[in-house]
Amino acid sequence: MSTQQHNGQAAPAQQAAAHMPAPAPAGTVPPAGVGAGVGAGQQPGQGKPGQGHWPGGIAPYSSPIPMARTNLGHALVSEWTKIRTVRSTVWTLGVMFALVVGIGLLSAVGLSGDYTGMPLLSSGLFGLMLGQICVITLGVLVVTSEYGTGMIRTTLTACPQRARVLLAKATVFFLLAFVMTTLACALTALINSALLSDQTLPPYERGSELADSFEGGKLVASGSEWLGATVGAGLYVALLGLLSLAVGALLRHSAGAITAMLGVVLLPLLMAMFMAGEALQDVRDFLIEYSPLNGLASLYRIPMTTDQDATGWPLLGGLAVVTLVVFAGACALLNKRDV
Repeated sequence: MSTQQHNGQAAPAQQAAAHMPAPAPAGTVPPAGVGAGVGAGQQPGQGKPGQGHWPGGIAPYSSPIPMARTNLGHALVSEWTKIRTVRSTVWTLGVMFALVVGIGLLSAVGLSGDYTGMPLLSSGLFGLMLGQICVITLGVLVVTSEYGTGMIRTTLTACPQRARVLLAKATVFFLLAFVMTTLACALTALINSALLSDQTLPPYERGSELADSFEGGKLVASGSEWLGATVGAGLYVALLGLLSLAVGALLRHSAGAITAMLGVVLLPLLMAMFMAGEALQDVRDFLIEYSPLNGLASLYRIPMTTDQDATGWPLLGGLAVVTLVVFAGACALLNKRDV
């Protein structure tokens, strides 16, 4: 074969090679529609839209479930579901309601027909002094029961904002305790009004302050007395329960928190009863005046101090401040400590 013929055969091969694309560098992904990704009859560039921009040619996962940003409302629904589906809520609030109404009814029946020398609605205090212990117990259990079972880990995993969790627990519990306690106190007040209004004022009481409560020969209660014996008492007991919830979050132990709260409620008055002598009189008066039981009794217009005009609302405000401070401390520790 001559040199001229050989050059004539090589020229077409060189021209075909010049039009072929250069091989891609090692490790690169071919563009969409090139190579094995192109099916029969499919032209380059006809792959899935945007496929050439996916890392490794694999589309990222997209959940078909719509995702929403969580907020306090979701936490409130969760805590409401918890508190209404556990037996401790039914038992504690049921026993509280039975104690307040039952003892109030028995007291009214026992005092009816005679002059009591007390405001019309005051006998409702006796049942509430015991019923508040049930609310205190429930307030502690709202938090400590989750620590006892380990459920608190699941709760804080589902809602990492720990302050939001504690705020939701406090809100749901406070509203539930306030509504139930107020209903029990209102029913007791109606019973007292029906059974104890037919009292006769003795002659020796005609110059006393209680004589102003008689109208038309019947003992009546003023609007402020009704407010204190129903809404005020409900707020006071609900705040005690909320304080118990905060103490439970601090101690994370059911028995310890309940014991601590019973000491807060009962010890000041018990200590004052055994403080005899003039040297301890100031301390005794201080313990009686600021004891939780005196605040509750003042709302029923039968204070345990010499100030018979005490209404209990200032002590209610003081309890609210103390509860707020303790609750803030519980939130701070919850964010700081491990579960």
